[in-house]
Amino acid sequence: MTRLATTPLSILDLAPMRDDDHSPAQALQRSLALAQHAERLGFSRLWVAEHHNMDGIASSATAVLLGYLAAGTSTLRLGSGGIMLPNHAPLVVAEQFGTLDALYPGRIELGLGRAPGADQQTARALRRDRLGSADDFPLDVEELQALLGPRQPGQQVIAMPGAGSNVPIWLLGSSLFSAQLAAQKGLPYAFASHFAPRYLHQALRIYRDNFQPSAVLDKPYAMIGVPLIAAPTDEEAEFLATSAYQRVLALMRGQSLVMRPPVESMAGRWQPHEQQAVGDFLGLAVIGGPEKIRARLEVLLEQTGADELIFTCDLYQLEHRLRSFEIVAGLRG
Repeated sequence: MTRLATTPLSILDLAPMRDDDHSPAQALQRSLALAQHAERLGFSRLWVAEHHNMDGIASSATAVLLGYLAAGTSTLRLGSGGIMLPNHAPLVVAEQFGTLDALYPGRIELGLGRAPGADQQTARALRRDRLGSADDFPLDVEELQALLGPRQPGQQVIAMPGAGSNVPIWLLGSSLFSAQLAAQKGLPYAFASHFAPRYLHQALRIYRDNFQPSAVLDKPYAMIGVPLIAAPTDEEAEFLATSAYQRVLALMRGQSLVMRPPVESMAGRWQPHEQQAVGDFLGLAVIGGPEKIRARLEVLLEQTGADELIFTCDLYQLEHRLRSFEIVAGLRG
């Protein structure tokens, strides 16, 4: 069997807003449709990501959105990819995810990020008087593990719900810090190569070389992010990919991130240095028809030894996103 046939596949969703949406409800409803589709196709998990002050992303209240998705599905594992821990007190996160686990036992996961997921002004608005920072991340992770673990004699602060739930914790990263921390703690690790592929191989090497077995894992488990744009033909996939190019370009220019329809050509829409920057951002992107997708994914799995792939898919039309995941799921047969 091929590597692709035996590798778990998952989805990362940001509840993208389109330029013709009249309210965020439309984006959130599309996220539910995607989760239901992922469940039917046999994907391992679907995660949603916390971002703030971005008009093109509707997944800011991550735990609330996960409850909506869990209520509309029955078996799919759902989680955060991730909760940006500097923005939150660990007790609040433990109570939120403990509540989700109590309502949907065995289906909820907690991916944790070290970055704020927002600019400094937005971070201040989120935290107010809380003095949290990325430097607190290791201690915050440790506190969360304790709050979600078995209640200890004399423990003065408990998460209710949350205590004893043992909600699975993942550490996420786009640099090398969390790779080292995940290795030390024996936790599963997800690398954000869907937007920051530069340090992928180095991060995986650090994680695997320094991994210490734990009660959670006896060996390393690494998941990597992959931008996916699959279509019946290479030509259609390249056309549809222009929506993703426009969105990344808007991010780099500090413009609106709402999804825009694909265009026949990006010529005249970006400068050469911008085209290069978008290419670097999407350096791990898998774009094409079924055979091109299959070949690229097999090479990627061979080069990285990834235990799991988690796909992003920035396409304008929901039906094209759903079709992309149908295509990649069909390649496993």
